[in-house]
Amino acid sequence: MIPSLRVFAARVTGQVISTFARFMTAPRAIWQGIEPVPKQRVYFANHSSNGDFVLLWTALPTPLRRQTRPVAALDYWLKSPLRAFIGREVFNAVLIDRRPEARTEDPVAQMVAALDEGSSLIIFPEGQRNSSEAPLLPFKSGLYHLAKARPSVDLVPVWIANLNRVMPKGEVIPVPLICTLTFGAPLHVEPEETKDAFLARATQALLALKAPS
Repeated sequence: MIPSLRVFAARVTGQVISTFARFMTAPRAIWQGIEPVPKQRVYFANHSSNGDFVLLWTALPTPLRRQTRPVAALDYWLKSPLRAFIGREVFNAVLIDRRPEARTEDPVAQMVAALDEGSSLIIFPEGQRNSSEAPLLPFKSGLYHLAKARPSVDLVPVWIANLNRVMPKGEVIPVPLICTLTFGAPLHVEPEETKDAFLARATQALLALKAPS
């Protein structure tokens, strides 16, 4: 495809995906302790649905959305030509190989490179979709190493509510339902803070945004 046509197709596809996501979920963004300003950030969220990053990306104001790249699984987004086009061209995702034995790039280095290019990121520290009864799975270490590598970048917790009910696991057709995204106050790693202490603090900051059941 001619490069200019690919850019046009990606822009149109992104608009279609965003419009559909808004129609199905009527996402309500609550900026709690932080404002939606065009500042470089890492948004870290709970992960209960395959549509999580699409909804978070859609909920961002347009200037923020344009500079924000999701961090996503390479094996999922390169499964078919259509997914590869959406992942690479529409979302400009940072594609991470989840297979340690097969990867040729360090995931943290990939994310740091994206930050150094001026992008903001969307990441899911649980590392996989949470299908358990627990509100969160234990966080992987990537968030800590990213925070240590670029300590001046805001780490913004985002609690996504109801999306797992819109797209239940195994279902193809989504169920229309209002979703809420609550953005919390930014975090930064402390100079002498250990990995376990930081991840526990980040976990609690995210859980604090969850509405009582």
